[in-house]
Amino acid sequence: MADYAKDVLVETDWVAEHLNDDDIRIVEVDENPALYAEAHIPGAIGFDWKHDLQDQVKRDFLSAEEFGNLMGSRGISNDHTVLLYGDRNNWFAAYTYWYFLYYGHDKVRLINGPREKWISEGRETTTEVPDYPATTFNASGPDESIRARRDEVQGALSSDTKLVDVRSPQEYSGELIAMAGYEQEGAQRSGHIPGAISVPWAQAVNEDGTFKSAEELRELYSSKGVLADGNPVIAYCRIGERSAHTWFVLHELLGVGDVVNYDGSWTEWGNLVDVPIEKDV
Repeated sequence: MADYAKDVLVETDWVAEHLNDDDIRIVEVDENPALYAEAHIPGAIGFDWKHDLQDQVKRDFLSAEEFGNLMGSRGISNDHTVLLYGDRNNWFAAYTYWYFLYYGHDKVRLINGPREKWISEGRETTTEVPDYPATTFNASGPDESIRARRDEVQGALSSDTKLVDVRSPQEYSGELIAMAGYEQEGAQRSGHIPGAISVPWAQAVNEDGTFKSAEELRELYSSKGVLADGNPVIAYCRIGERSAHTWFVLHELLGVGDVVNYDGSWTEWGNLVDVPIEKDV
């Protein structure tokens, strides 16, 4: 498909033809979890990214055991291929894809296009919540090779590692401390990590939310200096979901080996004591 490095996308046509396959589980993860109740792909399981996929005490992932228990309780086993989609051009779908790989499950794909594309094509939707029998999901890992921690980011400031800020230009420059509408979730300081290259995540998708071709994507990130010399890459945003989307583009679609997602992102960095920032305003 479009000369991507890995076979990690499925088109809406294919999904529509395989809705009743026993070996797949369709999962919707939205930035706005209320959308799932309004309409979703038949058979799709809905996860609330904040309440289902996050530890409710610390801002971190579920443990491997908790993740496995959640998946098993909702009818997802290690034998299932998971097809992910959501709103916002698959922000949190890409984040959940990365999450599955973090815990060792590589039978996972993104639907090429968000829920809006499925609905705009006039495809079947439902409000019925599926009730799959509970099963067993054994999470392995975690695979820390795809995740960056703050110490690694600090170390990158004096190395050849490429830092990629995928937020909006206004967030990158320091004009905004968070996206419009998310001010209550902003950090103490605005700006960006020193040396970071600005490549807003949405530049990787077409108007309908599908991914641009491999050639277009390679040109985009090469022209910005991200892919120069094959240096390691760390992507970040505000809370890690937009940067997971960029991680997916670089690591999965373009096959860049040494790229990681800093999910602490600006919510962490902008609140840390004694770390440098840069502003353009």
